[in-house]
Amino acid sequence: MSALSTYKHKSNKVKTIAAVGVFCAFAYVCCVLFHFKAAFLTFDLKDSVMAVGAMIFGPLYGLAMAIIVALIEMITVSTTGLYGLVMNIISSGVFVCVGSLIYGRNRNIRGAMAAEGTAVISTVAAMMIANILITPYYLTLVTGEAVSASYVADLIPSLLLPFNAVKTIFNASIVFLIYNPISTALRSAGFTRSDLSLPSSDNLPDRINASSKKSGSVTVATMIIAIVVATLTLVYFFTRLSGKFSFGV
Repeated sequence: MSALSTYKHKSNKVKTIAAVGVFCAFAYVCCVLFHFKAAFLTFDLKDSVMAVGAMIFGPLYGLAMAIIVALIEMITVSTTGLYGLVMNIISSGVFVCVGSLIYGRNRNIRGAMAAEGTAVISTVAAMMIANILITPYYLTLVTGEAVSASYVADLIPSLLLPFNAVKTIFNASIVFLIYNPISTALRSAGFTRSDLSLPSSDNLPDRINASSKKSGSVTVATMIIAIVVATLTLVYFFTRLSGKFSFGV
């Protein structure tokens, strides 16, 4: 490897680490400012931010973001201690890693839909298992009374399953709304490869230009669908789960 190649490799690595740090910062801001709460469960928008970062830089960086943000959250604003840390790492880690792994193999709108759909299902399944195994100890600690796994299992159909479905579907919807603006900004700032951006339509043949317009229409339609899905999940959250929203620390 030449000295120039080594320099470029190190420069790209530094840019990637810097960008991941920015994603961690934004994700932390989201978990501090936006709170959706139902019963003893709370979710925010940090998973959508980290999912975009993982889709751009890969699942290993996504897992790193999930762990870093969960640790900072536990130290600064969390009231659930180690329980919240473990549950956050499991939830965020599965969501961002599964989505980025699948999207990395098929980097288009179909790949993104498959990635986020699989991420939703995988995260909900993982959280059902985690709740049955871990939540009884947390509730026992909080209430001072022994809480069994069967009691927590009884909460799955009425609270745990719908809550986690709303949480993951809502964050997946947000991914479709913020991915293009963020990836474009990163390319413009030189944090990702410039050759990943689409060429200007002014220099394209008519046939490719038409294909580009069709792709743009699909993107707009996808964003509209994402807005509708996000809205419906919040309606369900507030009406059926008696959820509440708060802003700020």
